[in-house]
This record gives sequence, C-alpha cells and structure tokens, in this order.
Amino acid sequence: MRWVPGGGTFLMGSADFYPEESPVRTVAVDGFWLDEHPVTVAEFRRFVRETGYVTVAERPLDPAQYPDADRALLVPGSLVFYPTRGPVDLRDVSRWWRYTPGASWRHPRGPGSTLHGLDRHPVTHVAAADADAYAAWAGKELPTEAEWEFAARGGLEGAVFTWGDEMVPAGRVMANTWQGEFPWQDLKPPHKRGTSPVASFPPNGYGLYDMAGNVWEWTSDYFAVPSKQGPAAPHGCCAPPNPRVGCADDSTVPGEPGGHIPRRVIKGGSHLCAPNYCLRYRPAARQGEAVDTSTAHLGFRCVLRVPPG
Repeated sequence: MRWVPGGGTFLMGSADFYPEESPVRTVAVDGFWLDEHPVTVAEFRRFVRETGYVTVAERPLDPAQYPDADRALLVPGSLVFYPTRGPVDLRDVSRWWRYTPGASWRHPRGPGSTLHGLDRHPVTHVAAADADAYAAWAGKELPTEAEWEFAARGGLEGAVFTWGDEMVPAGRVMANTWQGEFPWQDLKPPHKRGTSPVASFPPNGYGLYDMAGNVWEWTSDYFAVPSKQGPAAPHGCCAPPNPRVGCADDSTVPGEPGGHIPRRVIKGGSHLCAPNYCLRYRPAARQGEAVDTSTAHLGFRCVLRVPPG
C-alpha cells in the first residue's frame, strides 16, 4: 500500500467534461493508505481459496427478484465485451455488451476461458458485494469517492489527467485505454488488448498505478449528482462521512429488473475508454454502477485508514 497524505482540502470534480462531474467543489480528506494497484487475480484467488467465497456472478438468480427479465438470462453469469465489426450507434450499449452465462472472475470471457497468464491482471467480474467481502477479509475497506479522486490526482491540483493536462504527453502512452475508434477499431496488438498486468504504466505522484484506465474501480459511495448548492468544506458533496449530504439523490436505477437497484460510484475508466465515446480515464470522471452488476472491465482496490508509523 502507499500512503496518501491528506489533512487538507482539494478541488473535486470538473466543469469541463460530463455534467455529473460538476460543479467543482472544495472537499476535505484525511490521510490514508491505498493499495498500490488494483486487486489482482492471484490476490483474489487466495481470498476465495481461504474463505470458499462465491461471487455474485457465480450465484443462482432468484426469478422473484427479476419478474420482468428474460428467464433464459436468469442463470449465473456476467457482462462480457464483444467488439463490433464496424461503427455502430454509440447510444446502444447492447451492441458491444452481452450478458454471458458462465462468465465470472474464473472465466472472464465466458465458459471455456481461463485465467492462464492473468495472475498479475486486475480481477474483474466482481460486484460491489464481492469487493466489500474481499476488503473485509483483508482487514481493509473500499475507498470513498473523494479519497479515490484525491489519490488519483497524485498531488496535481485541478489537472485533467493523473499525469497532467495533456492527453498524451510527449507521445508517451500513460495508461491502458482504447486505441482507435471505439468499439470496433482496436489499434493495439492482439496480445495487448483487454486488461493489462498491473503497474504496466507509470505511477502517479503518490506512487499509485492504474488510477487511469485498465479497469474501473468500485468505491463505497452511492451515486448521486452533486448539488450546485452543496455545502463547503470540510463536508463537501460526496466526501466522508456522508456522501449524500448536499447531493441530488440519483443512487438507484429505475426500471431495472427487480425494482430500484442501488448504484455505487465507480472511478478511473478502463481499457475500453476512448475519446470518441468515453473520455473518463480522468480523476474527476465518475459513473454509477448497479451494485449487483459485474463486468469484464470493473475491479477494485482497498483503503486502510490508519496513520503511518
């Protein structure tokens, strides 16, 4: 883990990209320890072996909780990304995401796929409860949204990216993101597509790896839209201890099978983020993800709130 020195305030959010990131507000964060990189497949495997834990994607679904869902899909599985053959309507995510029965952290591409060669890759296909369970086993917690964003900035106040304001500084590739036109034109060599081993790209100013791209990461905060009338520091919107203070509640997903499914904030973007579709591999970027959802591009890292020494 790396020590992230807090004890002050920082400017959280952005007014320059997506509306859910605005307004920029002053937020206070105490110091904390954060995992140097996302939890890996090898680390998650150890947790499962020692506890016998079964992830959400591996559990049977209760039809009573999903009365309007296609019964054929009420089997254990997870969302897998499938590139399209050409340009498609970017408003229709079903063109590249498919619920795949049998997909899980053990079988990231679905039945028949394995974890061979992926020990140092971030674990994926983990729902919020899975991340919480691992964190509790490890004696840690998930970071709040404010902690995650503060850490991702690496001491660069107000910078667009974890490394500064340039999208590609001096021609250097700084993160595992989509190269080409999403979701069909992937210009990376085949062996470099998808997730990458953790710490494959330069760390930020706090020595943290993969705070941009590779996989989205769960936080402990429920998703809400920051209020323009939100309180000032030290309890700005979406800062500890109450992430809903001063926020317009938008933490559920109306119309989802089973009713209103709570959403949590995910941060960091992933290897599927591209400027033509999802310029969200930035510290201020945020999305709400249903807590029962797992995908091929979503993982997590943990926090420990004890002083250094």
